[in-house]
Amino acid sequence: MNAPVHKRRLAEWLVERLLLLAALVAVAAVLSIGLFLLYFGLPVFRYASVGSFFGPGWYPLSGRFGILPLLLGSLVVTGVAMAIAVPLGIAGAIYLAEVAPVRLREVLKPLVELLAAIPSVVIGFVGLVLLAPLVRAAFHLDTGLTALTGGIALAFMSLPTIVTIAEDAIVAVPADYREASLALGATRLQTILRSVVPAARGGIVAAVMLGLGRAIGETMAVLMVTGNAAVIPHGVLQPVRTMTATLAGEMGETVRGSPHYYALFMVGMVLFAITFLVNLVADITTRRREQ
Repeated sequence: MNAPVHKRRLAEWLVERLLLLAALVAVAAVLSIGLFLLYFGLPVFRYASVGSFFGPGWYPLSGRFGILPLLLGSLVVTGVAMAIAVPLGIAGAIYLAEVAPVRLREVLKPLVELLAAIPSVVIGFVGLVLLAPLVRAAFHLDTGLTALTGGIALAFMSLPTIVTIAEDAIVAVPADYREASLALGATRLQTILRSVVPAARGGIVAAVMLGLGRAIGETMAVLMVTGNAAVIPHGVLQPVRTMTATLAGEMGETVRGSPHYYALFMVGMVLFAITFLVNLVADITTRRREQ
């Protein structure tokens, strides 16, 4: 074996081992976060049963740590966000991939992707100053800091993820699908809706799931515009509190080693498990599409 071939194989071996090491470090980091949250969260069950922890009533000063209002608040806000972002995101992706002229697409797509770079605190500030008064006036409420306001803010933050990934999935559909559909007499709209979009279904679902993960894990925007009322929501026009907002608002004020301290870590563990499952489903869906 000559020297150049030996050096090339050695370089390939080193690159493979470095990539493997990077993958193992990423997996270890995720597992370490989960174990860390469990280590500091499980002691809360010395002071509260599992049933009471997942029950109603988040009153830390009274020793009640029911996270049901926080969990439902997160789900309501995220549900509103997805109800707005999913139709707009998929429609935007279809337009960019199938309808927009090339020059316009080259301008619009980078602009959409740049929306993801806007800090969440800026979106929260805009929601607090502009959106909340509009919601209050439109629905004649005492306050505009509601689940609806938080959902609209989160929808704006989730849109870039949904549009970008869904557009990539639609563009990846082979041109043969379009040509065969048009050759059979289908219109351009029928081709898009009945051939192209179904073929890209896996990527679109993955885009929605990643957008969902982006929304449910957001902190600053919902902390600023949802009102932070730890009550079980009965609609979208009332203040709510999410799990992320609870962690951000209370962790700095609790006593280390107190039941409240442990409860917050367990809230973080529940949030970690939810986001992990959402991203896992998105990854499985993407892999199935690739196969």
